[in-house]
Amino acid sequence: MHIPPYFKKKSWQHFFVGVLCGSVLSYFVFILMYGVMYEQLLAEKLELQSELSELESQNEALLEDNKDLDEKSKKSIDVETIDIHFANAKDLRLDRLITHQFESMIKEEIDHIIGQDTEVVSESDELLISTIENKAFSIDDFTYYFEVWRLSISKKVKITLKAKISN
Repeated sequence: MHIPPYFKKKSWQHFFVGVLCGSVLSYFVFILMYGVMYEQLLAEKLELQSELSELESQNEALLEDNKDLDEKSKKSIDVETIDIHFANAKDLRLDRLITHQFESMIKEEIDHIIGQDTEVVSESDELLISTIENKAFSIDDFTYYFEVWRLSISKKVKITLKAKISN
């Protein structure tokens, strides 16, 4: 019995080369799609984790403040949330993952102001600014320092920061 030599015909050679090139190309497309999907899921996970930790600390502070509410006057306004924005994130090419990590690190440093009276926080705003500016934050073998560019104190403390990379 004799198997016909298909490998000698040009049409079959073109077919086999096409199958090989198509399979290699489809493999690379699959790897690219998987990587993009995994990156989006990782970013979403980090965002949800930081939001969860922020809400937990906010909940604890507000529950503790609720217990002390009888002692305080009803006219006082308390700090409820902290919003952090980076003014030069695009200039330094900070991606979403790094900005979420920075936000969570900075919020851990200043989460003690949640539940405090806005008058007390506004009187100690220089302490709040120096707490942020004098702390070095390290991510991926880079050390960053932040300069407080804008600070707004009300029920929602809004902080706009400029990042600087340490040498």
